[in-house]
Amino acid sequence: MKPIRPAIRAHRPQLTLLIVLLGYLTFPMSMSGTTIALPEIGRDLDASGASLQWVVTGYFLTASAFMLVAGSLGDLFGRRKVYATGAAVYTAGTLVASAAPDILVLDAARTLSGIGAAGVMAGGGAILATAFEGPARTKVFATVGTVAGIGIAVGPTVSGALVGAFGWRTAFLVFAVAGVVIVSATFLMSESRATARPHLDKAGAVTFIAALGLVMFAVTQGGQAGWASPRVLAPLLGGLALIALFVRVERRAARPMLDLALLRNRRFMGWIVGATSVAIGSTGVMIFFPTYLQGANGLTAGDAGLAMLMMTAPVFVVPQIGGRLVNRGVPPRHLLGTALLLSAAGNALLVLLLHPGAGAATLAAPLILIGVAGGLSMGLVDAQAMSMVGREQVGMASGLLNTIRAGSNSLVLAIFGAALITLVQTRVGDAALAADVAAGKLAGPRHAELAGQFTYAWQVALTLVALTLAVAAVLVHRMLAPSKDRPAAPHVPAEPVATPLPAGSGEVREGGDKHPALRP
Repeated sequence: MKPIRPAIRAHRPQLTLLIVLLGYLTFPMSMSGTTIALPEIGRDLDASGASLQWVVTGYFLTASAFMLVAGSLGDLFGRRKVYATGAAVYTAGTLVASAAPDILVLDAARTLSGIGAAGVMAGGGAILATAFEGPARTKVFATVGTVAGIGIAVGPTVSGALVGAFGWRTAFLVFAVAGVVIVSATFLMSESRATARPHLDKAGAVTFIAALGLVMFAVTQGGQAGWASPRVLAPLLGGLALIALFVRVERRAARPMLDLALLRNRRFMGWIVGATSVAIGSTGVMIFFPTYLQGANGLTAGDAGLAMLMMTAPVFVVPQIGGRLVNRGVPPRHLLGTALLLSAAGNALLVLLLHPGAGAATLAAPLILIGVAGGLSMGLVDAQAMSMVGREQVGMASGLLNTIRAGSNSLVLAIFGAALITLVQTRVGDAALAADVAAGKLAGPRHAELAGQFTYAWQVALTLVALTLAVAAVLVHRMLAPSKDRPAAPHVPAEPVATPLPAGSGEVREGGDKHPALRP
């Protein structure tokens, strides 16, 4: 009889970590790098406004909509399978994007890539949560934050160099090749899944995806169609109705895709709100500021990518510093509150310093502050949130965390992009011209005037972001405060009881009844 393979924690955990980190490096690099290519894509495919923004927004939308589903599928069918399938779908979408003949095909391909990204992000987080415990888990997720930060940091620079030398299609092709490597590497990983295999909550999955899709579509249309337009109000109201239906479905489901008890855990939701707030502080600048630099300041794609290093470079080291501070006794909620305040300060300072022609030295301080804030939260949120759920629900919890975080990114992208168009339109009085300005098309005799209007739009948007972050810092700090009737120290999950699958399968299921659904 063949011996039963041990749990994934004892079976090449470092190899598993390396494979997961490969996904967390490549996907953020692709995300941040695509923003550099937007102006050239717009010129090459004659696109602007919502259709051009969808190259980025569509990716985030499907990634956020499918992460919760992907997390539950990981608990059901196996987390490695979900990770590998997600990487394969992402690769296929990216290959199609590299050969897209028009903006509609490109948008569809990026939307498909987002579905694949959902499997990688949700599956990877769940894999690591079952592979490591205690301080090791904190270090691992800090490493994840660092690696994801490196991907975000070098993405604009790498893509800028590729776009400048070979064109935007080559950039997508390079990321597709990286996807092939990730898919191949997953065959070296062991499998894990929940002991009590839950049934797929089809009604919950359909209503959730449809609800988020309708809401995001409505927001992306607001800047051009008008916020009172039927094209905006109809899908928005439909999406809100489906959200209410989703909650009702989950309450009645025997095995829901989302255990609503997670939403009633104040401290778990505090980390969720913190992740959302961090996204508000950085996503708009990360995605749209390279377009401003190329349009208003006249930088090339490569130079804009280098300029964005001021914001992204801090995430090379800051996540590891945050992890070490937590392991040395610094309360994690203090670090998250500090990150939110730093981000608020960075956005506010950028309002004061931004003007057409602003050089790297002028922009350095605010961009570095925003970058440090993002780096401080990377890994910290995941490790702390995942420590509050039992192993049977790590897939669901990872899916929920990444769904809300990616959903926040999607919503910020849609609102920020629509707000820029709307604000520019209030100054130039022409919707089509406003869309071109927001896409970085400012060439011509009116360049100086349009650059000034574009700057005004940025200043208003950043002011609102800074105020939102200041309020969020206070709210999150209070949500994460320990209950007075409970000890402040976090509860460390007990060691799992491994339930082996058939011999030679390389899979392990975690013991169910020994782990409560939620940690205090």
